[in-house]
Amino acid sequence: MAYIEIKNLFKRFKKVVAVNRVSLEVAQGEMLTLLGPSGCGKTTTLRCIAGLERPDEGDIVIDGKPMLSKGFVPPSRRGIGMVFQNYAVWPHMKVYNNVVYGLKMQRIPGEEIRRRAAQVLDLVGLGGLEDRYPSQLSGGQQQRVALARALVRNPKVLLLDEPLSNLDAKLREKMRFEIKSLVQRMGITSVYVTHDQAEAMVISDRIAVMESGNVMQVGTPEEIYEKPANTFVADFIGTTNFIEGEVVDVDADSAEVVIRTAFGETMRCRTADVAETAPGRTVNASIRPEDVAVVAAADIPENQENLYKGTIAHKAYLGNFLYFFASVGDTMIRVQVAHYLPHKEGEEIYLYLSPEKVRVLF
Repeated sequence: MAYIEIKNLFKRFKKVVAVNRVSLEVAQGEMLTLLGPSGCGKTTTLRCIAGLERPDEGDIVIDGKPMLSKGFVPPSRRGIGMVFQNYAVWPHMKVYNNVVYGLKMQRIPGEEIRRRAAQVLDLVGLGGLEDRYPSQLSGGQQQRVALARALVRNPKVLLLDEPLSNLDAKLREKMRFEIKSLVQRMGITSVYVTHDQAEAMVISDRIAVMESGNVMQVGTPEEIYEKPANTFVADFIGTTNFIEGEVVDVDADSAEVVIRTAFGETMRCRTADVAETAPGRTVNASIRPEDVAVVAAADIPENQENLYKGTIAHKAYLGNFLYFFASVGDTMIRVQVAHYLPHKEGEEIYLYLSPEKVRVLF
């Protein structure tokens, strides 16, 4: 049974539809990430879960209790801890007072406050820094203060809105793993908002990719990356090649499709939706750069499908791997290969696009 249920959520700001009939479920102890570009509706969805926005339609159920349909439940009664993008740490309060402020407002006994504060400060790695002011802390430490303040109330649900966006790249990478480990140890049901694809891939049990208020796909990081539902998801998550073509044949039993590519040759692909893949339809074939194989001329078998001659237009050395930009006719295909391969710009190469790795998308 889902711990959080978002049911047909709809929110409009004047003429702009921010959240368009979104329905999602979050299992107990799961980390679900809402991922998408700015303005896609992910933060509005999160704020509706928190009770900071009232949706126009739909309902949100937390631990079996409706937050809207049986009367609006205010944020303070939803059992939620929230971490904001800008930390919202009070600069005039020391670390300890920042963390326990909410508990004091609830008139919790002092001994219990001290016990909880000591426990959570140690948990987030701030033990011994209780008497420092925020100005005396690094960005990562300030983020931990905000996280400790959310956790000290023992929330049923943890909501995180772009919590790492203000940190530098190396610290952001470190904090991803720290937050994931912490949430897993505590078993808190969490919803995380980010526009950073790598962050979502690292931290999530599942990802909901959003665009223009709609959920485009929900799945594990592996499913989202390896089996994108459409061109938006494939393009937004990581890097991919799109090869335009027209469907010429469909095998419904094997879900295989043959297309006539823009560079004039046929290509065998896979499709997740045979019903939509009708002959004559224009589609995009998608394949990740690391799935394109470079084949030596001497190793080419006879009648090999999905094998194309190309010319290296550009070569980019990125340390542990190389990017080739190979032109096949007027189509540019990006290829990721081992850093030690000796190919040079202007050289002709053969590219093999495995039918198992090429997906027809709309």
